[in-house]
Amino acid sequence: MNELSRQLELILRGSVEVIQRTELEAKVARSLKERRPLRVKAGFDPTAPDLHLGHTVLIHKLKHFQDLGHQVLFLIGDFTGLIGDPTGVSETRKALTKEQVLENAGTYQRQIFKILDPAKTSIVFNSEWMGRMTAEGLIQLAAHYRVARMLERDDFHKRYQEQKPISVHEFLYPLVQGYDSVALKADVELGGTDQKFNLLVGRELQRDYGQEPQIVLTMPLLEGTDGVKKMSKSLGNYIALEDTPADMFGKLMSISDPLMWRYYELLTTEDLAQIRARHPMEAKLALGEQIVARYHGAEAGRQARESFQLKFREREFPDEPDVRLTLTLADVKDPAAPAISFTDLIAKTGLVSSKGEARRLLAQSGVELDERKLTDINGMLALQSGRQYRLRVGKRKFALIEFTSSPA
Repeated sequence: MNELSRQLELILRGSVEVIQRTELEAKVARSLKERRPLRVKAGFDPTAPDLHLGHTVLIHKLKHFQDLGHQVLFLIGDFTGLIGDPTGVSETRKALTKEQVLENAGTYQRQIFKILDPAKTSIVFNSEWMGRMTAEGLIQLAAHYRVARMLERDDFHKRYQEQKPISVHEFLYPLVQGYDSVALKADVELGGTDQKFNLLVGRELQRDYGQEPQIVLTMPLLEGTDGVKKMSKSLGNYIALEDTPADMFGKLMSISDPLMWRYYELLTTEDLAQIRARHPMEAKLALGEQIVARYHGAEAGRQARESFQLKFREREFPDEPDVRLTLTLADVKDPAAPAISFTDLIAKTGLVSSKGEARRLLAQSGVELDERKLTDINGMLALQSGRQYRLRVGKRKFALIEFTSSPA
């Protein structure tokens, strides 16, 4: 694999969309030829005092660029933070005070260097250029965009159709974010999928100001510990960077296996094929230790893992379970995509008297599968042929379950 291919593979890992792919390839190739690092920007409004793992998806992508030798511009939106990002909201955001923004910005600087190399990171504040911009300059900037284009944006369009108020200052947000790219002469800008409109404004403004338009690289919004909604402090499904090692490790151990693979893809540079070849529980323990170590140190990661395993050692799966059960294609509705409901799975072991009892235990978090609590009474287990599943029902009942897709 040549250097261009190597760089593109890491840059594109986990990404959702690139605008435009051919332009990205040309920029990277030119960067290598001229030995000029790309200027890679990502902006963060300091609207909350702490960061969680969802925020770090972009920071990890910045680290990828950094490891490839490119220049990272970590933009703290202390000016845009005073406006409030209208993305994804149904009403005007409550503006923060300048004191709140600056206080939050201070915590961001401390937290990001647990991932990024401080010697290779430029921290910039958009108040540096926006604070100096005159009213005349702001009017000239506003002249570069049309109201009709602003109203094409989904959240603005929806609020307009529903006759909900849109403040004029909210139109300034994407303009200022876009102008940040002009001020910084960004080659690439990263953002979540919900930021696509704002990122594209940056491309258009750069063209208007005579610059080569930046590449837009969007990253997915990381699901929280519930595996459904994006990670958010308000939803309580977040893992904060400054959680204690024990809390951080415990939350990571509570996520589902499919979500674990996603965390590996977006929050690490591990070889995904090698990770998937490991037992899910071993892979999850390794993930927990790695992430705790990143934010609290290697010793804290090791101790968190040992403490977790010690806590549950007395609940280890016995060598001789109460039930050994083999499931076949006759036990599933769709042989092409074999799956069984949690309720049916528990009932088939005979460790409960009825499906009603199975549902009650699920609702009470009284069932574990491969040391992961099952709580969804409507949940389904996708079955893999030849794999064994360790089921705990209540405190002292155990079943070892195997699925085979071979004909009887």
